[in-house]
Amino acid sequence: MTAMELAGDVEDAKRPGAILFMCGLNAIRSPMAEAIARSILPSNTYIRSAGVRAGERDPFVDVVLEEIGLSLGRRQPQTLDELEDDYFDLIITLSPQAHHAALELTRSNAVDVVYWPTMDPTVVSGTREQILDSYREVRDHLAGLIESRLLRRNGIAAQSA
Repeated sequence: MTAMELAGDVEDAKRPGAILFMCGLNAIRSPMAEAIARSILPSNTYIRSAGVRAGERDPFVDVVLEEIGLSLGRRQPQTLDELEDDYFDLIITLSPQAHHAALELTRSNAVDVVYWPTMDPTVVSGTREQILDSYREVRDHLAGLIESRLLRRNGIAAQSA
């Protein structure tokens, strides 16, 4: 792993113009990250998400995004092969499986691949509210990472909370 991969950061790099978020099924973590990033990064930043495989859309993602005023719209999970554009300056992986796939995919390309370990909220069981809390935890974790590692460190003034 490079130092950048270990740090999971894009500090000292110019702001990426095209970012891909990747997870295993493109059903929870990566679409959530895509929606959050679209809401806080400059509008001229190309942002997409994909999975190693395509899963089923998860309704809990819609619930926790709606709580913060965001929506996936009609978006459905997709794989890397289904992306319209496959050129990215930065690929942020959110699961070990996605990280390995991204490294394999980019081994001959000059693309930064960064791993942000992010829990899978589907491993939590319990009441509906307990399950939603695990999704909220993932949402808030991703929002914090996007703000601190993509927004603030690239010279873009972050809005104070």
